[in-house]
Amino acid sequence: MRRDSAIKLVSQLLDLPLIDKDGRWCGVVDDVEFDGTPGKVTRIKALLVGPGAYEGRLPSWAFWLARKIAGTRIARVPFDRVENIASAVHLDCAAEDMNLNRAEDEAGRWIPRWGAL
Repeated sequence: MRRDSAIKLVSQLLDLPLIDKDGRWCGVVDDVEFDGTPGKVTRIKALLVGPGAYEGRLPSWAFWLARKIAGTRIARVPFDRVENIASAVHLDCAAEDMNLNRAEDEAGRWIPRWGAL
């Protein structure tokens, strides 16, 4: 699916993995930011990634707990950086360019590199 194709947000975009230009997994689409006003054409402005984007999708008590555990970090990926949408959202840039690598890099320090279990 091309970036300018019609898209069903819930079934075709939310919770899809993000893959950077180097083929690295760099999160999932947690929410979407729009650009437009009532009565005008509305377009996707950015994909929101990170625990800070959970607020609109969780009950307030659950977001409070998620915030305590994971923080409120949020990364905005401009929609024009999306190259293709299929079983994953493929970006035309590196994860570092969009600040998407921080959580994965931190987790990599804790997870042993012994191979598959």
